[in-house]
Amino acid sequence: MAGPLPPYTLRRSPRSRRLRVTIDPALGVVVTVPPATRRGWAHPEALIEKFLRERESWLRRHVDGMAHERAELAARGGLTDGALIRYRGELHRLRIISAEPGARRSSVARIGDVDADELVVRMAARDRRPVAQVLDAWFRDRARAAIDAAVAAHASALAVSPAAITVRDQRSRWGSASRKGRLSFSWRLVLAPPEALETVVIHELAHLRVFGHGPRFWALVASRRADHLTWRRWLRTHSYELHAALAATDVAA
Repeated sequence: MAGPLPPYTLRRSPRSRRLRVTIDPALGVVVTVPPATRRGWAHPEALIEKFLRERESWLRRHVDGMAHERAELAARGGLTDGALIRYRGELHRLRIISAEPGARRSSVARIGDVDADELVVRMAARDRRPVAQVLDAWFRDRARAAIDAAVAAHASALAVSPAAITVRDQRSRWGSASRKGRLSFSWRLVLAPPEALETVVIHELAHLRVFGHGPRFWALVASRRADHLTWRRWLRTHSYELHAALAATDVAA
């Protein structure tokens, strides 16, 4: 008799036309199905069981891989003094110290060190934010600056001009582009190597000229980053780490 499947979270989406399974850093296995009002989807449990059983090997491989990555993140020390945290692709030593007396806001500074670069967080007594929120705000500011710089470096060469650029905490995509010229990016790209961030920026800028992922689109991307496959692969490999960075380490702390 088959053993129990990994637990899953059931979501219903009016945009869903079929059953879909994803592995979410926070929720684990997520099964998305159409609304219960749609014919045949009022009681999808048997269909979900069959679908997951058919993909059990794939499912367990990814669930086990996520558990391994979660353990690796916890082993780095969480958000404690002396822990390791990734920034611009490199692991940095996290130093948490008290700010000068009278300081109203906590601050973060990147400092070069012989053994390893450090992110020094100076926590102000008057600032009620936890370390995770202080770092989150600092990373978002650095992400905005890096993304704006990458857009400035490549937009004119691609003959495009974004109507607006937003930096958010997108969970399913590193970046997106609308037909109205609006671009949106995940702030977590600043945790990745600069080449990976630049690859995503070029990808979305190219969509302002070519929607879809045909040969013309990829030729346009390659004209600005011939090694884009390398950095797209890096982002896939480190996706869990980047998306779980502050949340996972905060729990461990």
